[in-house]
Amino acid sequence: QVQLVESGGGLVQPGESLRLSCAASRGIFSLYAMAWYRQAPGKQRELVATITSTKWTNYADSVKGRFTISRDNAKNTVFLQMNSLEPEDTAVYYCNARLGTLDIWGQGTQVTVSS
Repeated sequence: QVQLVESGGGLVQPGESLRLSCAASRGIFSLYAMAWYRQAPGKQRELVATITSTKWTNYADSVKGRFTISRDNAKNTVFLQMNSLEPEDTAVYYCNARLGTLDIWGQGTQVTVSS
């Protein structure tokens, strides 16, 4: 069973940056479509960014120009670089891997943006 482990969350002030990482424990990582989702208190989980096996990327309108998703297949890791963070970005961020019927989630990492 593939496991995803997120890291890099924390407490930052508005305007600052964070870089989230998500490492896959096994599997043919290079074939996975990877994504970052987030869920704020009292809200539904929403898609933040996607990167396919061919490194095509897509972003939610709310993070375009501020967040960048990337992947390092040699390290089985996907990243989310978050710049110009806003209080509205506060949420638990989840990593997701999909390939065919495979649909795996990480445990989440908390990001809090507050002055």
